[in-house]
Amino acid sequence: MTNARAPRIAFIGFGEAAEAFAKGWGQDVASGQLAWDAKCPDPEARRLPQRRADATGVVLAADRATALEGAAAVFCLVTADRAVEAAEQAAAHLAPGTLWLDGNSCSPGAKRRSAGIIEEAGGRYVDVAIMAPVYPKMHRTPLLIAGPHAGAALEVLETLGMQAQISGESVGEASAIKMIRSVMIKGMEALMAECLLAARRAGIEERVLASLQASNPNIDWPSQAAYNLERMMVHGRRRAAEMREVAATLAELGLPNALASATADWQQRIGDLELPAGDDDYPSRADAILQTLPAQR
Repeated sequence: MTNARAPRIAFIGFGEAAEAFAKGWGQDVASGQLAWDAKCPDPEARRLPQRRADATGVVLAADRATALEGAAAVFCLVTADRAVEAAEQAAAHLAPGTLWLDGNSCSPGAKRRSAGIIEEAGGRYVDVAIMAPVYPKMHRTPLLIAGPHAGAALEVLETLGMQAQISGESVGEASAIKMIRSVMIKGMEALMAECLLAARRAGIEERVLASLQASNPNIDWPSQAAYNLERMMVHGRRRAAEMREVAATLAELGLPNALASATADWQQRIGDLELPAGDDDYPSRADAILQTLPAQR
């Protein structure tokens, strides 16, 4: 793959997902592509996206308009709670026909609001759901895409060597799959955290783990607990924002959302501790959380 073949790409938001995609494409494609991140105006906050950009060859633009100028496709990869705002801020700078690839973890309703903004400005909106962690597969991470412009988006994504599948013709169909799946995936993380943090504080985790192992021997419970806690420690705030969108999705469907809301609370609590993941084992991660987590009264 070469720059001559690759389309002109822009990124709005240059976090972990954007960096992973650009790394996967390699320097031949990523080098010289432009990005804008909300952290850019703050010299201190800019350091992280700058490190990510330097590692991939992507250039952080001087401003949002510069990043978007001449782009054939834009990956919008901000936090879930900023996705509609990102569309509002970018819409006036899009060339007619630009593909807006919204890979944020938002409810179908939020995706439709963003779509209205982008389409009114002359862009082409595509609902994108990133269906797995972006490492280790990077640009080959499975994607679902939906909306009337999904076919055009698929051509661009395939040119970039990405792994996408059309899930429907309506905006919101891809995001609905991701949101509803997250009830289970992120909910299990929160359940495991609440269960095993309580077990460790009570001094009975070995018996609890033994009981869980007997009930479901197909899961390596200590290893799964270590992995889930790492996800929450490192990405808890982002996952909490996603789970609030999951709660909104359930509300849009007329269903109760107490479990999704409680999951968002656990993700936020652990993410807000700002703890390093540390050693790859459940006891050390659990102890770090328990030593820092404010006591509940």
